[in-house]
Amino acid sequence: MRYFLLTSVAVVLSFVSQNQSFAGTPLPQARSIGAPPGFAGACVRYGWVCRNGGGKALDDASAMALITRVNRSVNAATSAAPDTATSGKIEYWSLPIGNKGDCEDYALLKMKTLLDAGFPSRKLALSVVIERHGQNHVVLVARLKSGDYVLDSLNGSVKLWQSTGYTFLATQSFTSKSSWRVSLAGPRASEFSGI
Repeated sequence: MRYFLLTSVAVVLSFVSQNQSFAGTPLPQARSIGAPPGFAGACVRYGWVCRNGGGKALDDASAMALITRVNRSVNAATSAAPDTATSGKIEYWSLPIGNKGDCEDYALLKMKTLLDAGFPSRKLALSVVIERHGQNHVVLVARLKSGDYVLDSLNGSVKLWQSTGYTFLATQSFTSKSSWRVSLAGPRASEFSGI
């Protein structure tokens, strides 16, 4: 009986840990913080960036297929270029210009493409991160039941935020789209605790 009980517990723990490896926790969002430079201008130019509403219910499998397809297609169709080369400005958040743009331009196009496909706006948010080489970077986060997934101009695959190796600094609010919240999560989060 004792052997049976121990074996049963081991099987249950194995099942739970296998299933938990597929699920992620939501990206933390704490107190309010000012939006990154360029974000307010994007809200003025593109009302959909800061507006909640619309969209259809998607199960995780359908949502994952859609965000994966959008991430790959935008990455393939857009060439990396700094704002100074596309708009002549130092910091200009826009849709790619002439199929060229920097990280936030990729993220905005992914957001627009997903919204046009019926993805709920309350499940999408832009996020400012520190990427693996220590550079500031903007990604799009899509919230599914199984976790928050990152659509990234530097990576063709969609990953749970915890699997990116990025340090998340601030994220657009999922519920109040014109506001931003402190995230501070990831490998270097403690270095930025003064934010």
